[in-house]
Amino acid sequence: MSTREGSLEAPQRHPLDWRSAEFYDEEKLFGELHRVFDVCHGCRRCFNLCNAFPLLFDAIDESASGELDSVAKPVFWQVVDQCYLCDMCFMTKCPYVPPHPLQIDFPHLMLRAKAVKFHKGKTRFRDRLLSSTDAVGKLASIPVVAQTVNAVNRTPVARKAMDTMLGIHQNRKLPEYSPHPFRTHATANATFAVRDGASTPGKVAIYATCYINYNEPGIGHDLLRILAHNEIPARLVNKESCCGMPKLELGDLLAVEKLKNENIPPLAQLAREGYAILAAVPSCALMYKQELPLLFPDDAEVQAVAEAMFDPFEYFMLRQREGLLKTDFKQPLGKVSYHIPCHSRVQNMGQKTRELLQMIPETTLNTVERCSGHDGTWGVKSEFFEQSMKIGKPVFKKMAEGDPDYVSSDCAIAARHIMQGMGETGAQKAHPLTLLRIAYGLPDGN
Repeated sequence: MSTREGSLEAPQRHPLDWRSAEFYDEEKLFGELHRVFDVCHGCRRCFNLCNAFPLLFDAIDESASGELDSVAKPVFWQVVDQCYLCDMCFMTKCPYVPPHPLQIDFPHLMLRAKAVKFHKGKTRFRDRLLSSTDAVGKLASIPVVAQTVNAVNRTPVARKAMDTMLGIHQNRKLPEYSPHPFRTHATANATFAVRDGASTPGKVAIYATCYINYNEPGIGHDLLRILAHNEIPARLVNKESCCGMPKLELGDLLAVEKLKNENIPPLAQLAREGYAILAAVPSCALMYKQELPLLFPDDAEVQAVAEAMFDPFEYFMLRQREGLLKTDFKQPLGKVSYHIPCHSRVQNMGQKTRELLQMIPETTLNTVERCSGHDGTWGVKSEFFEQSMKIGKPVFKKMAEGDPDYVSSDCAIAARHIMQGMGETGAQKAHPLTLLRIAYGLPDGN
């Protein structure tokens, strides 16, 4: 079947022409929004994903004509604000994605609209602050400062003030900052060239990510212990900054480019030296695998890093298929409720975490594959907190089934959100890497 005839071919993402003047032309943006929203109105398959689609469809149904032409333009911006770029509409629902002649890529259209909004200076200070993960993390993780920040974030009076002044919801449980950042305290095993006959790289470089570095360094230490147990030489990336995903979601594409210019050269060098680069936060891995290659399609180093970037469990299962992953599990995990985040699903690698955890004896998995509703910084914001809890409600319910011993998600922020939504429970929150470390019987040396 030809490309123009459509539907039997694999979906394709096209590079974004984000440097062109037309990309930021608001009149042309609204022309494309109208075209795509009209297609969505006639289809409505995405009614049960994020709140962007119900908001759009309700606005159309309640308008004077019952069609898109009588929907006020401010509603268009409200739809844009409801999109948190999970990509699920493109990946799982939309029948009109490229190569279909209608060429619908709803998430990247929303990204364009967010970029126009940012370009026009209509972005709140709160949003710029929340997306500056490196700057905030470096300050908040300083010893003494970390304890103070964590204490303030637990104080009702302070949280009420943050809600009023910044728009950070007072009921959102925020991640704590560690006074011992991962990159400062990590000890990797010696690096050397490995020739084990495998098609997967036999040596690993760890891209720590802001969250693991400043908030939950234990996840990174667990990854190092698992690699050492499997006799896989590991090192940290020499230099790293934020991957750029928070700035992408803000529409600040020049900041994304700046971060790309900081990160890609050292990562590309590692790729040339034959390292697998592991990022244990799905959004960060996705940024390097998909978003940066689409923003910078002519940058050979960006493409090289994309090919070398792996989710940890994706890498482990490739090693397992070649008989190179140890399965000497010593500790059963009991009942595990495991959540697959959207940005893991978008990577098109299958359910690798589930596959590996299922190999652990006396371990039962309850797998939930649905958006948790937190979605980066979106669920932190005062105006979206209640919606994030509503979107996550089916996930909270499913994750609580069977009284699990552990609640886990590849996205540590999603796991925190799920635990908040579940309420009082006897389950422990543990990242899948922590679960794997426990199953191997390796000590917790955090």
